[in-house]
Order: sequence, then C-alpha cells, then structure tokens
Amino acid sequence: MGKGKLVKWLENRTFERVFEPPLQAAVEGVEFVHKGKWREDVFGNDHPIVLELGCGKGEYTVGQARKYPDKNFVGVDIKGHRFWRGAKTANQEELKNVAFLRTRIEFIDRFFAPGEVDEVWITFSDPQPKDEKGTKRITSSIFIERYKKFLKPGSLVHIKSDSPLLYELSKESYLEAGYDILVDSQDVYGELVHRVDPELRELLEIRTFYEQMWLEEGRKIHYMQLRV
Repeated sequence: MGKGKLVKWLENRTFERVFEPPLQAAVEGVEFVHKGKWREDVFGNDHPIVLELGCGKGEYTVGQARKYPDKNFVGVDIKGHRFWRGAKTANQEELKNVAFLRTRIEFIDRFFAPGEVDEVWITFSDPQPKDEKGTKRITSSIFIERYKKFLKPGSLVHIKSDSPLLYELSKESYLEAGYDILVDSQDVYGELVHRVDPELRELLEIRTFYEQMWLEEGRKIHYMQLRV
C-alpha cells in the first residue's frame, strides 16, 4: 500500500459528506442507511440529486456543484484515493451540496431509493473491451436498467468518453433497448458546440484531469444524452 493512498483514505474519514460503507455489506444486499433519505439526512434540503458514476477525481461533481447550488451532487467511485481530490476541494470551498460515496457501481441500487435521483453523468468510464455482453461496462443498457430503479421517469443520463469503442457499443445497446438518444456526437469540442444550448455547452466544458491529457494527444471526445 502506497503511503500517499493511506494518507488520502485517512483524510477522507474527516470529511463530513464522504461515505465509505463496507463493500461486503453491499454484496450481501444490505441497504445503505441513508437510502431514500439523502436529501433529509445528508444535504438537509429537498433539492434534486445528480450522480456522477465512476467519478474519478470528481471534477464533474464539484464543477456542477459550483454552478448549481440549488442541486445536490454525489460522486461515486470504488477508489477513495481518487475522489479524495474532489472531496478535499469541496471541503475547502465549503460546498454543502457535494457528497462522495465509495462503492462498486454494480451495487448502486443498494444506496438510492426509487425516484430519489434526478440525473446521472458517466464520465470517461472503462470501455471494458472484452465485455461483449455489457455486464461490466457501466454505460451499457444492462446498467441503465439498474439505474432506472432509482431514477425518476424521464430523467437524463449523460455519457462522455474518449473511447470510440465505448461510444459505439453503448449507442448500439441503447438503440436495441429502445432508449431515446437526445444528443449524439463524436466530437464534443467540434461540431457539437454549434448545436446545443449554452447551458449544456457550459457543462460539457468541464474537463477532467484525464480528458485534458487526451485532448492534448489529439483525441476527440464523444458524448451522448439519453432519456430513461
């Protein structure tokens, strides 16, 4: 275990809205103590809840929280030393509408009740090239069905990625499952900026650490928005 990771894990425990429940509990089907009560217990308001799944360093969680103080944002990732950066920034900036949850995405329905979540962002997740059936790719229609357990009807799911493979496989699975793809682009910073509203354009301009690296390498960024 690296010393840096240990320091970050320990500091995560000092942040008010960082939750790291035992993974085995989720595996066994134990429901999270705040399930169905995130607004009341965690945020102390009745504002909409937006999830960033596979949040990494939490750039989208924190970036959106700054822009929308009237919404609550939860970053979810299995690697606490990654989202430590977002959690620390939220703590330093006293962003009361930010929380982070450490768990595996396949167990996410243990943590949120039906209709509790208003929107989902999936940013730069692992394309899982060997996952032909989509059982591990968190953008697949299999996972979207899982998200429907806690998303309000008509909610939006946003997928942003540098991977052409993830983009094509996800789009294919959505069309087969009959989902409405509202926005679809293989070049976020090219043609897409000319045909979306300014608010969405501003959100898409939030760049993660790895996204900035990939842009410098000349990669194009893909984006899809679908309604569940």
